[in-house]
Amino acid sequence: MHSHPNARLTQRGRLRLICQHLDQGRALPELAADAGISLRCAYKWLARFRAGGPAALADRRSVRRHQRRTLDPQQLQKAVDLRHQRLHLRHIARLLAAPFSTVARTLSRLGLGRLRNLEPRPPVQRYEWDRPGDLIHVDIKSLVRFRQVGHRITGDRQKGRSYGVGYDKVHVAVDDATRLAYVEVLADEQKPTVIGFLARAVAWFNGQGIECRRVMSDNGPAYVSRQFAVACLAMGLRHIRTRPYTPRTNGKAERFIQTLCREWAYTMAFQNSQERNAWLPRYLSIYNRIRKHSAVDLLSSGSMSCSAEQPAETQHLDPLHDD
Repeated sequence: MHSHPNARLTQRGRLRLICQHLDQGRALPELAADAGISLRCAYKWLARFRAGGPAALADRRSVRRHQRRTLDPQQLQKAVDLRHQRLHLRHIARLLAAPFSTVARTLSRLGLGRLRNLEPRPPVQRYEWDRPGDLIHVDIKSLVRFRQVGHRITGDRQKGRSYGVGYDKVHVAVDDATRLAYVEVLADEQKPTVIGFLARAVAWFNGQGIECRRVMSDNGPAYVSRQFAVACLAMGLRHIRTRPYTPRTNGKAERFIQTLCREWAYTMAFQNSQERNAWLPRYLSIYNRIRKHSAVDLLSSGSMSCSAEQPAETQHLDPLHDD
């Protein structure tokens, strides 16, 4: 972008500065300070003037000294063909007599930088057990505790902070066939806590007429422990663990946690975490009895199984529960 001709830093202003230095004898540091430029820039203009006269003070294009190389269409097609033959990028660069960086950058832009991208992704295999209780998905979600409404609601970051309050551990159990859900908010995710939750969840499902046969979990420390395995055997459950770093294997629990957070934990401005937790039984009653599920042909969980009541020990937490 060029400025107007009378600006101090145009070709005319540079020539005026050089003439004041050479003809009037003014010091170059003083002239540079008056012009608002660095002394190094003033010496650069002086050197250009001595080398090429006034014409050398004109603006020069800002171009890269070394232009980035590209592959011509023939080289590009050959590089793609060689890559589909699973050749290494350095081997392709040698065959094309092109820089490795150019070949790697071009193929990465086309999505061929990694060999695994050459193979199509395997189709998603969606599974669903037919009978209720054939598979129960369990997982844990951490929700931060808070003493007051946060800054996302109030807009005040100083007054909306709650220091040192820790996290609530939301333990969930979801039936694969009916999407019937059992949830508890507990203090931690230690082995005794996880085993106790599983026992209460199995008992609650049994109370709904659902006999649990299998349980699926991720590879969390409590789930891979020997104590958890012994507890599953005692309850007559076959324990299935997901593939490491593959949460989609336990996708029904992950999706239920997303729904739980959106429709319960983040649905309104709770005054504190205790009030948020107190609303959980009411939401579960709506989720299990009334809410329609697209994955089960827009039926509610309660219509696909027996009556979906929450356990008696958690019903007293419902602020709107009718006795």
